[in-house]
Amino acid sequence: MIARYRDAILAIVVALALVAAWAVFPLNKKINLGLDLQGGMQMMLEVEADKLVKGTTVQDAVERAIEIIRNRVDAIGVAEPVIQKQGESWIVVQLPGIKDPQRAIDLIGQTALLEFKLASQKNLDEVLDKDGAVDKKKLTKDLEVLPGKEIAERYLIETNQLLTGASLATATVGTGEMGEPVVDFKMTPEGGRAFGKITGDHVGRQLAIILDGKVFSAPVIRSRIGGGSGQITGRFSWDEAKNLALVLRAGALPAPVKIINKEVVGPSLGKDSIDRGLKAALVGTILIMVFMGFYYRLSGVIADAALMANFLYLLAILAGLKATLTLPGIAGIALTMGMAVDGNVLILERIREELRAGKTVRVAIDNGYARALATIIDSHVTTLITAAILFFLGSGPIRGFAVTLFWGVSLSLVTAIVITRAVFEMRKQYVSLSI
Repeated sequence: MIARYRDAILAIVVALALVAAWAVFPLNKKINLGLDLQGGMQMMLEVEADKLVKGTTVQDAVERAIEIIRNRVDAIGVAEPVIQKQGESWIVVQLPGIKDPQRAIDLIGQTALLEFKLASQKNLDEVLDKDGAVDKKKLTKDLEVLPGKEIAERYLIETNQLLTGASLATATVGTGEMGEPVVDFKMTPEGGRAFGKITGDHVGRQLAIILDGKVFSAPVIRSRIGGGSGQITGRFSWDEAKNLALVLRAGALPAPVKIINKEVVGPSLGKDSIDRGLKAALVGTILIMVFMGFYYRLSGVIADAALMANFLYLLAILAGLKATLTLPGIAGIALTMGMAVDGNVLILERIREELRAGKTVRVAIDNGYARALATIIDSHVTTLITAAILFFLGSGPIRGFAVTLFWGVSLSLVTAIVITRAVFEMRKQYVSLSI
């Protein structure tokens, strides 16, 4: 069958090689690089289980937190972030290529619990002692003292929660009356009706807008506010207003999270990893190709050409899948090159044995491929099974290694059985083989 479609197979191989070359070069534009290769930041977060809302399980809270953190990270514009659960209450966040690590920390770690409460009609001084500290004996259960956005700013607030950020539909950065940055928000239809009733029932009172236990503003309600629209002011900078709008849109975390570990990988370290990894892979590949050419002569050169096609197709698949290449992924590519050579070595050795037994070139090629086929398939399939298990049970870099290994081994099976076979079909008419 291969003999019949030999020319078509070779034409397809060349065409695919050209398409693959177009798909992967330049590499830094077509393939996403992982945290260990381009630098960035990794954080380990822990959901504070003791602060969960009653009725919420740790598992539900972690899954909800992952969803919200992913929304926040997507808004920052980080390519191929890794956000996944680890253990019972931990979350691993990897942000490759992040330009502003501190902003990411501020956005990801912020609970963003938005609350609307009424400011008390009592004077703050009524619950303070002579030193200006809160006197708990004077503070009743229906009151609490919360800090403001500015230092030393405090508010006496009623504990009854009127509305939360769960009723928020959207939040955007706007401009106030004096040209200062503010955050404009709009409620959902249900939230808008509730907001209208709250403002209508409490005209003349201060409505405190509270984020994560801090009062950002407490404007006086002049009249009923319909339509569910409002504005948060608080002497923001433009960056602060953008960040606040972003976290409000993404939603509040179900419980506070604390950063228990963070690590910043510099771009220079990532570049050094790439250089070392590529250098190791390149040196290994060159040595393999030189050995194959020296030991198997022209037949070895054909195997080398199949090896390069295998490598090019693998990069094209990684680019097409938008996979993230990590340092373990580079190791997977290097291992793939060894597997690809292994298949060709089996075939060439079988052909040699047939020629030594006095068989013709045609018979030697047919028998060589036939006898090596079962061994090649067996070794490749067992490796594919292992790669699949690593992918489904592993995480992070392990999955990156599994992806490159799986596709690389799959391609080496094709190049060994189909591509080199098509070339050897053309050599059947020779009296002797350079092998």
